[in-house]
Amino acid sequence: MYNRDTELIFPPRLIPSLRDLRGEGWRHIVETALTEEASLEQTAFVLMMARLANCAGCSPDTYRALLGCSHCATQTIRRYRGSDDDLTAMFQKARAEIEAYLNSTGIQEQDISK
Repeated sequence: MYNRDTELIFPPRLIPSLRDLRGEGWRHIVETALTEEASLEQTAFVLMMARLANCAGCSPDTYRALLGCSHCATQTIRRYRGSDDDLTAMFQKARAEIEAYLNSTGIQEQDISK
C-alpha cells in the first residue's frame, strides 16, 4: 500500500472519527462500538463498514487506496443514502452474524477480545 493510512480492511482506529457524520442513530452506533466492553460490537462495526465501503474490492492501485481508509470511510458514510435506521439494521445484522459464527465454532464472546 502506498498510503500509511491504507489498510486491508476498515481499521477500528477510525471509528471515533465517524461519530459526527450523521444523526443521533448513527452516533449511537458509533458510541456502542466504542464502549469498553464492546469487542463484539466493534467487530460488527468493522464488518458493517467493510461491506459498506467494499474493502474487499480495494487494492493498492485503486484511487480509494491512494486516498486512504480515513477518507474512504468518511466519504462512504457521508454519501450513504439510506437512513440511520438502515445503518442500525445493518449493524445489528452484522452483530448477529458474528454471534452466530462464534456460537457455531464454540468461541466465547470474551475470547475475541484477547
